[in-house]
Amino acid sequence: MTISVYIPLLVTVVLAVLAPRAALRAAPRPAAWSLACAALVTATGWIGSLSLLAFTGFAQIPDIAEEGHWSVAALRTQDPVYLAVAAVSALTLAAGLVSLSVATVRQVRHLLWARRECGRVLGDTELAVLDDDVPRAFALPGAPGRIVVSRGMLRCLGDQEREALLAHERAHLRDRHHLFQTVWRLTAAVNPLLRPLAEAGGFVLERWADEEAAAHIGSRKVVARAVGRAALASADASRTVALAATGGAVPQRVQALLAPPPARRSLPFVAGALLLTLCCTSLANAASDSESLVDSAEQAQCAADAGASGAARADHVPQRPDDCCDHHEAGEHGRHRR
Repeated sequence: MTISVYIPLLVTVVLAVLAPRAALRAAPRPAAWSLACAALVTATGWIGSLSLLAFTGFAQIPDIAEEGHWSVAALRTQDPVYLAVAAVSALTLAAGLVSLSVATVRQVRHLLWARRECGRVLGDTELAVLDDDVPRAFALPGAPGRIVVSRGMLRCLGDQEREALLAHERAHLRDRHHLFQTVWRLTAAVNPLLRPLAEAGGFVLERWADEEAAAHIGSRKVVARAVGRAALASADASRTVALAATGGAVPQRVQALLAPPPARRSLPFVAGALLLTLCCTSLANAASDSESLVDSAEQAQCAADAGASGAARADHVPQRPDDCCDHHEAGEHGRHRR
């Protein structure tokens, strides 16, 4: 197996280090989409590379090789991947898949909880006001979602700031930011190296909602005041809810709102797209090499069986015709027909 199988793993490490920093400086909306695409592609490349490396170890188990009609000796000779590397890859892959299953169950439960809470909130309007002195404001994704604000939070804000707060939460619902969070949580569960992307993604979503609110209100300073006051008011709240105006690194968000809107830069996105393309191309090349390796091992096994059959006939020992080579040739013809 060539070096191409390791390239998706390397791309994952590079993006885990560089992508969060680049995303914090970019316009939040394209940054969120880029982080989501990077997480999906690199997680797929991670699983694919580990699967191919693990296959090297499993394919050399005699029982599996016998079922697959390939030569274990040929695999060990032609494949430079050490069995220790294959074993570590298999364990890492298994741990990632178990973690993904647990994270999927948790995420489904979270979304179901949000939908139930939407139904329990009184009223049938988008905005629900809680009779609670504790300052709270958050969005509950659903069909449709709801914006929940406590009276304690409303008392802390002026009229324009209340409008900015609602515009922020409405942006979370309209742009379905909970789906972005789902992608980052699941990919980080598969590969812990992607956790920096998930952390940066949470901040980028808040910045995205801030920019949407600023465009709706027409004043970045008003949104900055609303974010700052809401965060200070809810600092002592006993519960923190995702997709809230008080989420993320509030000082950095306020600083960004007091500055001009972020410029759209194409270079980081082009560089990221090239890295993701390299990841996909390398994984496809590694899969092709793995298929060629198995074909070669099958041919070696067929040659060994044919030699054993010839030796048996030379000794005048009755031998049953071996259909291994015929099976391999039929498979080759089938592939050519496809």
